Amino acid sequence: MDASRGTLPEVFVCSNGLQVSTPEDWRRFRRPEIVELYREYVYGREPVGRPDSLRFQVVMEEVVMQGTAVHKQIDIEYTGVGGDGRFRVHIYIPLTKSKVPAFIYAAIKGQSVSEVKLEECSSYWPVEDILSRGYAAVSYSVEDLDPDFFDEGYRNGVHGIFDSRDRLRSPDAWGAMSAWAWGASRVMDYLESDSLIDSERVAIVGYSRSGKACLWAGALDERFALVVSNNSGCSGAAISRGKAGERLLNINRGNPHWFNDNYKKFNEREDELPIDQHLLLSLIAPRLLYVASASEDNWADPESEFLGLLLAQPIYSLHGFSGLDADQMPPVNSPVYGERVGYHLREGKHDLTRYDWKCFMDFADRKLKHAYS
Repeated sequence: MDASRGTLPEVFVCSNGLQVSTPEDWRRFRRPEIVELYREYVYGREPVGRPDSLRFQVVMEEVVMQGTAVHKQIDIEYTGVGGDGRFRVHIYIPLTKSKVPAFIYAAIKGQSVSEVKLEECSSYWPVEDILSRGYAAVSYSVEDLDPDFFDEGYRNGVHGIFDSRDRLRSPDAWGAMSAWAWGASRVMDYLESDSLIDSERVAIVGYSRSGKACLWAGALDERFALVVSNNSGCSGAAISRGKAGERLLNINRGNPHWFNDNYKKFNEREDELPIDQHLLLSLIAPRLLYVASASEDNWADPESEFLGLLLAQPIYSLHGFSGLDADQMPPVNSPVYGERVGYHLREGKHDLTRYDWKCFMDFADRKLKHAYS
C-alpha cells in the first residue's frame, strides 16, 4: 500500500488489543465496536429504530405493462414528539407465481422516481430493465426524510419529528445521512409485509451521496442481503487517508448537515480518525457487497474506492469466502467478482447509468437471486 495512506485501523484488532480470529468473536466484539465508532465520530446516533407508530398507507395500486407487473405507491407514516411524518415509496413488481427479489434505490436531488414512464427507461432508474430481469423495483427520495443540499438546522424531516425538543443537539446526534439510512430500513419494514416480495433477497442501491447513506443502512440493518455503492467516494467506499479529490474538509464544509459534528474535528486530520472506510464496508460481511467506480470521477477517487473494498476483504475470508479475482484495479468495463463481493470501473464520469445497473443485476443474478441464501 502507498505510504501516503498512513497507518490504517486494523479490521481484526479491538480497541483493548483483543485480536479477533473467528466469526463469532467478530460478531461479539469487533463488529459492535466499529458500529459505535461510526455512530460517535461519523453518522451520529439515531434516536429511534422502527417506531411503534409506523404504518403503511396504500395510495395507489394498478396493473401495468400489459398485465405483467403491478405498480404501487405506499406512504410510510410515523409519529414522534414533533408531530406526524411520511414519505412515499414507489414499487413496481413483476407478476409471477412466486415472490420476487427486489432492488431498493435511494434517489437523490433531481432524480424523479415519481414520474417514471416505463417506455422511457432512465439511466439512473431503469425500471423496465429491472422488471425484465425478474426483480421488483422499489424507490424513495432521500429528501423526503431530510433535506439534501439545504442545511436547515435539523428542523425539518425526521429530525424535527423524533429529536428531543428540550435540549441542544449533541456532537454525536444523527445527521442527514443517518436519516436517509433510517428511511431505507423503514422501506424494508414495508417490504417484509408485502406478499409479492421475497424480503430475504433485497438489495439496497445508492449513488453518490446516497451511496454513502446506503452503506450505513447496510451496515446497521442486516436484512439487506446485497448492498451496492456507486460512485460514493469520500465518506463512502473510498479510503479517507491519502485520498485524492474530495476530502473531509470539503464534504464537511460544503454539507455540514450530512454527518455529525464530531466528524468535523477530523478535517485535514484523517490520519487521526479511529476508523476508515474499509471498516464500514467490513460491516456488510458476510452479506453481498458491490462497489462501483467511474474512470473520470476524480472527485470520488476510484483508486481509493477500490482500495476500500480490497481492505474489507479479509473479513469475508474470515467467514470462509474468497475475495476478488484481482488485487489491482481492473480495466474499465471489466467487472470482477469474488464469492460475495464485486467491483467494476465504468468508463465515464460521476453518474449512474444503465451499464451500472446491468452490472449490479448480473452480480445479483449470480449471487442473490439463485445462489445466495
